[in-house]
Amino acid sequence: MTSTFSRPFSRHRDRRGRGMRGTLVPHGVPLHRSRAELFDELVLDVVDQLDVRWSQVLSHVEFAVEDVPPVTHRSPDDVVHLPNVIEDSSVPLSRLIPGRIDGLDREHPPRIVIYRRPLEVRGKTQQDLASLVRDVVVEQVANLLGLEPSEVDPDGEL
Repeated sequence: MTSTFSRPFSRHRDRRGRGMRGTLVPHGVPLHRSRAELFDELVLDVVDQLDVRWSQVLSHVEFAVEDVPPVTHRSPDDVVHLPNVIEDSSVPLSRLIPGRIDGLDREHPPRIVIYRRPLEVRGKTQQDLASLVRDVVVEQVANLLGLEPSEVDPDGEL
């Protein structure tokens, strides 16, 4: 005789309504935001600050955040990065994908991809992380424009 369950087996049952009844933190409170949401806000802040100075150039650039970079190698010795990848100890931190037109004459704008987890691991505090995100985004925008990072962000503060 075989038996199938429509849902996974649960070891703990909430009997007599003694379990958690609602959310621990109400919406809108800073504790409610996830690390991913906080990281997205850091990136958006940097992009907004850059947009003040470089709005015409950056209007067609897409910015994306991914959790981790794609891995195609099996050992650290096999790692080969393209010139438009910013990396630290062979771990990609961000990537610039140049704009192109595909075979169907569709235009794909340039895209700067920021990898969240590698940057979070390297930023010990929230302030370190914000500084690191700023440096990586500025460097990728400089790569896109063919400029030095000091030309994109002359004050180094944004």
